[in-house]
Amino acid sequence: MKSRLLSFVIAESPKSKRGEVLPQKPDQSAPQYYESLIPRQFQIQKESVEINGKKINFLIKAYPPEQVMAEASVDVEDIFSEETFKLREQLIEAAHKLLKKFGSNTELSEENSVAIVSEYKGDPDEFLKNKGATIAEFLKSEKLPLDEKEVEYTLSKQIKYAKDDLVIVDWDGAFVFEPTGQVESIIDLFQAANLQLLRYRVLDNELDERMKKISRLPEKTSTKYLVINRKEINNSFKEVISVRAKAISDFQELARDVKLIGDWYSARLYDLISKKFKLDEWKSNIKDKLESLEDIYTIVAENFSISRTHLLELIQIVLFFVLQVGWFALIILEFIYFTK
Repeated sequence: MKSRLLSFVIAESPKSKRGEVLPQKPDQSAPQYYESLIPRQFQIQKESVEINGKKINFLIKAYPPEQVMAEASVDVEDIFSEETFKLREQLIEAAHKLLKKFGSNTELSEENSVAIVSEYKGDPDEFLKNKGATIAEFLKSEKLPLDEKEVEYTLSKQIKYAKDDLVIVDWDGAFVFEPTGQVESIIDLFQAANLQLLRYRVLDNELDERMKKISRLPEKTSTKYLVINRKEINNSFKEVISVRAKAISDFQELARDVKLIGDWYSARLYDLISKKFKLDEWKSNIKDKLESLEDIYTIVAENFSISRTHLLELIQIVLFFVLQVGWFALIILEFIYFTK
């Protein structure tokens, strides 16, 4: 039996570089259009980090335009050992430090570790019988012994394609049993799902900030405020339009970024991962915020329109009053002239 640990962290990085495009390796069960639907990765460079006296190579990749990933893959003697658990934490910590060197905001990041078991014989369900609790603890990054029901629930999130393979999915990690060791397409799916989750989180955070900024605009579109600072209101209204348009564009781009259709293994696996990551809930939450943003836009637009109408009416009244005063002054002057 051969074991390998692969850990990666994806974070926002405004200075993301493209680098060399990395080839994708879909398995035979994937649809023909698989490569055009999974986000492309670009290699930036390699970094070497010393962990436990051993140099470990990290591959720095980019998901243009604003995401960077640090990934390391290490062969281990025993994937179920305490040393592997510690190594996982060290790899994640090192990945965070590397991403900070690229200007990444690691506070908004996603991390994941995949335990890969290959070159074994028989049904991988045998591993679950003997090492089920250890596998569940790894998946949850939990050092405390888990309750039997929690172990059973965690191990239930799995998918099999052949009799001798198995993938178990959880929030922080996954266990992949594949006798050939060819798991590149599976890793692509996990990384794509983590990327999608990160983008949803970033967009959700941006919407919160934008809504805080523009939620005060309705009260500023009163006639009084418009008279005092019309230019600021015009600029604020343009900002509302820009925020609304960008938010809708970002959301639509995310919605079409990954669309695996059909009963292929890759589509089913991605569906399992997305459910575990609650991507549909994130999507629904963002849609609600977009609707709230639309409501604010409508209120601001109506107030702005009404305020401009009131302002024009006020200007007409003032001009009419000025005109009347002028006529009155002219009459007085004429009266004085003819009475001399």
